[in-house]
Amino acid sequence: MDLRLTDEELAFRNEIRAFFRDELPADLRQKVALGRRLSKPELVRWHHILHKRGWAAPTWPREWGGPGWSAVQLYIFTEELLQAPAPPIHPQGASQLGSVLIAMGSDAQKKQFLPYLPNLDIFACQGFSEPGAGSDLAALKTRAEREGDHYVVNGQKLWTSVAHWADWMYALVRTDPAVKKQKGITYLMINMRSPGLTVKPVITLDGAHHTNETFFDNVRVPIENRIGEENKGWDYAKYLLGHERVTIARVGQSKGRIKRAKGLAANVVVDGKPLSESPRFREKLAEIEVELKALEITNMRIVDRAMKNHGAKPDPKSSILKLKGSELQQITLEVLFEVAGPLAIARQTEYLEGETEETIGPDWAATSAQNYYFGRAVSIFGGSSEIQRNILAKAVLGL
Repeated sequence: MDLRLTDEELAFRNEIRAFFRDELPADLRQKVALGRRLSKPELVRWHHILHKRGWAAPTWPREWGGPGWSAVQLYIFTEELLQAPAPPIHPQGASQLGSVLIAMGSDAQKKQFLPYLPNLDIFACQGFSEPGAGSDLAALKTRAEREGDHYVVNGQKLWTSVAHWADWMYALVRTDPAVKKQKGITYLMINMRSPGLTVKPVITLDGAHHTNETFFDNVRVPIENRIGEENKGWDYAKYLLGHERVTIARVGQSKGRIKRAKGLAANVVVDGKPLSESPRFREKLAEIEVELKALEITNMRIVDRAMKNHGAKPDPKSSILKLKGSELQQITLEVLFEVAGPLAIARQTEYLEGETEETIGPDWAATSAQNYYFGRAVSIFGGSSEIQRNILAKAVLGL
């Protein structure tokens, strides 16, 4: 297996790099590099720039307005975006909701949503997790009962990221409680302005507002807002969750953090010497870089398989990418926290959230502790590490 990029793929990578060098606004690049939170208008501005180039929906085929990239091209784009560093593409929009609509949506739903997702003219959020139904998603209890030409929804969703920004939620709801739990789930599009729908903020360990609780009290959802068939929602959710596994390791992000840590450590003095000269610190970075290289090679192997299988079925080995990628994301945040040392002690939520430009100490240290705290969730969301180990044990090791 030759994992080297072809001449055409290298040229594509150079094109991507030139775009991020020339088109990524300096203020957005700086905010991402410092680990600060982007506002909704800033994220929308970046999507407009990407959409103008045709890259705001990188997973979409050409016939729906996407670039029609191969798995290798998508991998290259994602890694270069993370290393730029550029703002992320809003995952719950074109990448997740859009991909499901292209595969399972009605013609009317495609016409209603697809033209507006890449530009974030319609802002979407995901309503999957619930109290007691996070890693065991199929245990969800939010009910949707048929009344004429509507579903009436009652229940609660938890960890609904950016629900406070969203226009629509794509949600999993239980429509048949009498069958096996995976068989009685339906996929609904719910307008966030619906009467009876309430969004309440959840402030996470970093002191910031990323996510929410969402409550449904007799929320009426037209039947035409159902995606696909009733009670087939679990199949559609599996399609969504397996759709982008080749990019989930976020190797580029971890590489960028190590590069940044090296530069900062050269100017941090510990015991009379730059931290970058500490044998213990240098050894730690070397170990991380070795693991990153191993993960990168594994990622390319899975990309290669996806190319050969034409993405027909998600590779269960991609759970390795989520499992190890999460660990390395957490470790690299820990390294930046270590570099900041006592400079990270002050809690500076207003700076993190972009509400002020004033900091206590250097700006590069002002968010390191809070980003480290929030990073503890990386091994939970998107499929917890325990779940990934179960998948690998069953599908790869045959246990």
